[in-house]
Amino acid sequence: MAGRLKDFLPTFVVIVAAFLVVFWLSNYVESAKPKLPESFKDTDLVLQGKKLKGYALGSEGMLADWYWMMALQYIGGENADSPQEQIDIGDLRNLNPRLLYPYLDSATDLDPSFFAAYSYGAIVLPAIDADKAIALTEKGIRNNPDKWRLHQYLGYIYWQMKNFEKAAETYEAGSQVAGAAPFMKEMAAQMRSKGGSRDVARAMFRQILESSEDEQSKRSAQLKLWGLDAEDEITAINETLTSAKAANGCPVKLSDVYSQLANIDLPNGGDFRIDKDKGLVDPTGVPYRFDASSCSVELGPESRLPKPLN
Repeated sequence: MAGRLKDFLPTFVVIVAAFLVVFWLSNYVESAKPKLPESFKDTDLVLQGKKLKGYALGSEGMLADWYWMMALQYIGGENADSPQEQIDIGDLRNLNPRLLYPYLDSATDLDPSFFAAYSYGAIVLPAIDADKAIALTEKGIRNNPDKWRLHQYLGYIYWQMKNFEKAAETYEAGSQVAGAAPFMKEMAAQMRSKGGSRDVARAMFRQILESSEDEQSKRSAQLKLWGLDAEDEITAINETLTSAKAANGCPVKLSDVYSQLANIDLPNGGDFRIDKDKGLVDPTGVPYRFDASSCSVELGPESRLPKPLN
């Protein structure tokens, strides 16, 4: 027995020593590891849709749905993890959602006719990477040449980039697809004449609100429509404040000009809103911020409406 223990002792010592060395090396590597930039917090998308296509034994549709759900949850998770209290839906680059395009690309590789994935990418991706938004939507057009709405979404992307001539060409091309709505040709003309106007923006977002197949895109379009309404209201309020200031000095509070505002016809046919505390609020119910020093109003700090387009 003693002999066997004597024979085992050197092996035991080697094992313990090796364990201690591994423990020390692990701590050293962890402490010496350089701090990686935020862009590396996501793991790469190893299982790409194009690699799975043909090997899914008829389950391509189900896998496409899985990638689609991951894309929807991904933006929500990035939003929740952001240190910012308010997220500008017009510019999501600060969230660094670098896996959104691979998820949508994989979903549409597995199901080339996945219209909701194309439309969602066209709405959200421009706020992250306009080139990838164009690539995904052009892919949709190639795979679904009979879907005129994909031209509508591509035109929207070019409009957001303020490339109004390219947007006009895209709407014109879409108007040639069988069954295309008449507004496609109308939008082509408007892009060339007043592409940067609020009227065109409002028409654009209304169309997206009516045609989108996913709730996220609909909510985004609705917020942008409310944002346009808020821009019209802010313009009217500030013009009223400027006139009041010229006549009698800047009002002490916004309620001093409510009677003047009641006589204003807003461009979209809407009305100003007063909350239960008699405050002037934006379309989402958040009070406008009144700055007496500049005698002007702007969106309140709690507002989630997008920043002005112009």
